[in-house]
Amino acid sequence: MTYVVTEHCLKCKYTDCAVVCPVEAFHEAPEMLYINPATCIDCNLCVAECPVEAIYAGEEVPKRYEKWTKINAEECEKYPTIAEKKPALPDALTLDQWKEIDAKSS
Repeated sequence: MTYVVTEHCLKCKYTDCAVVCPVEAFHEAPEMLYINPATCIDCNLCVAECPVEAIYAGEEVPKRYEKWTKINAEECEKYPTIAEKKPALPDALTLDQWKEIDAKSS
């Protein structure tokens, strides 16, 4: 099992999760972060740190976000690892904003 970053990170890119990762499994793309499934040790530290609840354990990824498992695996190799705190993107959404979006799309 590995952990997966889903669309809640898209255009937000909070980096709290990357700071606590003991193996530098996070990769930084221009608009979001990805988790490398080959590096992730399933420690679960990142989940609690994500302010928009974008990270799920592999077997707990909701159906609507299942495609993100493959996306993380493919995209992580294209970008450098990240282990430090950086500011979120200027227009980053909050958890409440994501909850509103999810409610409308359900």
